[in-house]
Amino acid sequence: MDDPRSDERSAANTGPGRATGSRFRDGANQVMVEASADGIVAVDEQGIIRLANPAAEALFARPTGDLVGSAFGSPTVVHQTSEIDLIRPDGSARVVEMRVTGTTLHGEHIYVAALRDVTRRKQAEQNLEVALEHQTTVVAVAAHELRTPVAAIKLLVHQLRDRRAALSEEQAVEIIDQIAARVDLLQALMNKLLVASRIDAEGTRAPSQPVRVLEALLERLAELAEKAQEVSLSCAPELEVFVDRQELSEMLTNYLENAFAYGSPPIEVRATEQSGWAEIRVCDHGPGVPGAFVPRLFERFSREARAQRESEGTGLGLWIVRSLTRAIGGDAWYEPNDAGGACFCLRLPGGTSSSGAVERAPCDGPRTN
Repeated sequence: MDDPRSDERSAANTGPGRATGSRFRDGANQVMVEASADGIVAVDEQGIIRLANPAAEALFARPTGDLVGSAFGSPTVVHQTSEIDLIRPDGSARVVEMRVTGTTLHGEHIYVAALRDVTRRKQAEQNLEVALEHQTTVVAVAAHELRTPVAAIKLLVHQLRDRRAALSEEQAVEIIDQIAARVDLLQALMNKLLVASRIDAEGTRAPSQPVRVLEALLERLAELAEKAQEVSLSCAPELEVFVDRQELSEMLTNYLENAFAYGSPPIEVRATEQSGWAEIRVCDHGPGVPGAFVPRLFERFSREARAQRESEGTGLGLWIVRSLTRAIGGDAWYEPNDAGGACFCLRLPGGTSSSGAVERAPCDGPRTN
């Protein structure tokens, strides 16, 4: 149905028993067709359109005079409902549900095709399928990731309860510390799942505001306790980004967690201004990322085989970072560390005024991945 034109147009519009132009000879039929909310086309046995109502004109994005006399381009099977892809002159595509009936008009057999635009419905169905698939995967991942720390907590609690009389104070404190560590792991997991759910929910984004990058970094380091000593910062105090503060916190937290989980210290965090944008790099000195896995790094629930063996995780962290950055026009990507290891990078819009106004240079995308 993509721009079906026919050399038979002038011949097809004349002759006994045929509709002339876009009108049936039966005025009542013409009125009924024009009043239909669906696109209606009448097609003869040669597949030539003999009539098209205004709704069909809008659906095809072609004037009625252009449609009438042209080839319909799709099979017309009576009493069959089917879905067809309609390519319009501007290249846009619509999904159309077609129902075909047959009738006789002035002794000539005519196929009447009722065309209903179901593009939005199909898109909604696809979105629902994706959402359900994500939901199912989230539940499976959550169940799998929760099982290990919950089992460990249960075991530790039993040890503490059943052996409390035999445990020294030092041993009891050690068990309590292990329980606290597992609880922290559970909290981090639940937070990632909640952030992922918020990203999937449309219309729930918080407004952006200018945020000092150094302040946000120091807030994150304050939560790292002793690990903060393994992190070095390079960031101008006045450097700002135009983001939601909580979302920036999520980005930095996920990058730092990733560096400690899969890399090796020292961890270097460098933030610079680049033509109205802020670029932040979190680099470690670990083994880096296998080249074959780089294209999948930022996919949802994606984890490299070695990482799965060596540490716990959901495979959500990097996906969350990229989703949050791209939602505000920035980006997130990976680069090998020149000194060995991995660098995970952010490009965020710079915040330049107290009023919240921001001038943004075009974003040319990540260097890799």
